Amino acid sequence: MILPSSARISCMTAFRRYVAIGDSTTEGLEDPDGTGGYRGWADRLAQHIADHQDEPLEYANLAIRGLRMREIRISQFGAALAMEPELLSVFGGMNDVIAPRCDLDSIRADYVMIFGQARRQGITVLSFTVPDLASINPLGMTFRDRVIKLDDIIRTEAERHGVVVMDFEQYPVAQDPRLWFADRLHSNELGHRIVAAALAWRLGIEGSDDSWTTPLEGEPMRPRGRQLLTGDLEWAMHYLGPWLGRGIRRIRTGSGIAPKRPIPTVLPKSSVLEAGSREP
Repeated sequence: MILPSSARISCMTAFRRYVAIGDSTTEGLEDPDGTGGYRGWADRLAQHIADHQDEPLEYANLAIRGLRMREIRISQFGAALAMEPELLSVFGGMNDVIAPRCDLDSIRADYVMIFGQARRQGITVLSFTVPDLASINPLGMTFRDRVIKLDDIIRTEAERHGVVVMDFEQYPVAQDPRLWFADRLHSNELGHRIVAAALAWRLGIEGSDDSWTTPLEGEPMRPRGRQLLTGDLEWAMHYLGPWLGRGIRRIRTGSGIAPKRPIPTVLPKSSVLEAGSREP
């Protein structure tokens, strides 16, 4: 029996190895790690797992920004399987959705192959849906139908293959603009923290709870009139324009970028990291 996509799994065993594959969302943009790189929800989820089990956790992150779903499957999935993970997170398709042409049948086929093969090998597979971006991104309404169809692909294929899904579309907090970076496409640090907390809760990781579902204090500032127009124009100048320019010149966002954690390595517990930071 497959649990509803919003239900919490209980009595999960410890994970020996976790591998994350995907695009910029999984790579961690825009959650700076303080050293010139990015942390992100996958790193934070891995830390949560490592901190709340006795067994050491090995963690690898193969995600690279800008990749479409087919590229994720071709360039990352085989390498991830070779690492023999017990937990595999996969999310992709948004770069397909915002492209001029979007092949939803191809996206579904890629998810079917990834979900199916990973589950046949006994791997716990984790994915999630995208909240409605219409109130966050000026182009949200333009791509709304595609996002809805992407979410439906993830839900239906996950249910068919026994994949764990965190359905963010069901939770209003996910649409709070305070969780989103200025480009209105990536989560900011707070957003990545909430995604990690939600996924830990969905997996039933010890120490996790549903406090992440609580709406943020106060009402988010939603500009109107001239302020809204000014904000949208600034967004278009700083983010939309450069993105369109790269597309015209056929420059891929992830060109020349290597995975940040290409090899599974043991993730120290937070207590160990904190003790090390206090050393002279």
